[in-house]
Amino acid sequence: MLCNVLLSQAALAAPPALELPIRCQLGLDCFIQNYFDHDPASGWRDYSCGQLSYDGHTGTDFRLPGMAAMRQGVDVLAAADGIVAGLRDGEPDIPVLMRAGQPDSGKHAAGNGVRIDHGDGWETQYSHMMKGSITVRSGQIIHAGDRLGRVGLSGNTEFPHVDFSVMHNGQPVDPFSPDNAQDCGASAASLWKPTLLDSLRYVPTGILQSGWSGEVPVRNKLHDGEYKAAGSDSAALVFWIELFGVQAGDRQSFEIFGPQGVLLLNSGSVIPGYKAVWFTYAGKPGKGKAWATGTYRARYRLTRNGKAIIEAERDMEVH
Repeated sequence: MLCNVLLSQAALAAPPALELPIRCQLGLDCFIQNYFDHDPASGWRDYSCGQLSYDGHTGTDFRLPGMAAMRQGVDVLAAADGIVAGLRDGEPDIPVLMRAGQPDSGKHAAGNGVRIDHGDGWETQYSHMMKGSITVRSGQIIHAGDRLGRVGLSGNTEFPHVDFSVMHNGQPVDPFSPDNAQDCGASAASLWKPTLLDSLRYVPTGILQSGWSGEVPVRNKLHDGEYKAAGSDSAALVFWIELFGVQAGDRQSFEIFGPQGVLLLNSGSVIPGYKAVWFTYAGKPGKGKAWATGTYRARYRLTRNGKAIIEAERDMEVH
């Protein structure tokens, strides 16, 4: 009887008030990499008239910084009450660019995932989840905040994230602008709970992760969490940083200081074009000599139209 009552309530449900579909702190250990594409032509435009999307994208990508964060385990959560309408598991967690010799995921581009029916034609889908992590079953009654599984790298994706999508009567809907408003910025009809709007404010450019290494850094290694610091016997002393949403004409600068504040490096460059993800670094070779022990400091700045929009500072102790 209780199940029938809940099913009846779900069938009459109003548009859902959405909670975050991922257990993390936005801007700290997770980020929105891509939004819903509002450009009906061959280009793309997110709801804020920015470029954080790609052609034809109909979801919101909540990403993790890298594989190390994914392996620690980050929960995917139900955004609203409903009933599990479908799921898929068993797809491997392999970046699409490393799938040589692996089964074609074209038919399963969304990877492992869960679809929830919220009633009145409203559904949400959670894609690219970790293989073997899904904890729900078809037909199960779900409440907002319930754990569905974990963030993964399954299907056609290049980075660990959950692609959260909303549908109404089979048509994709942007939860930030469900009325598809032409004005730039979130719609007053946003589907997100009002208490989330501040944490979900649009960030066009941000830092995914940064750190030091004792060699020229390789992205696969840093995503795996292999770079922690440099030592006195390191072949080089390098500061690296990875950002999202850099624009053509942005200017970046690096400064590296040794113990007692001695300036070791000062360099800058102009970013040639829009980059959804921008990985960059600067450093000095060791030249066969041991690095002096003490505190090293790196400063990074990204300016746009003469205004600093990213400033990062990171210290490292060399023993």
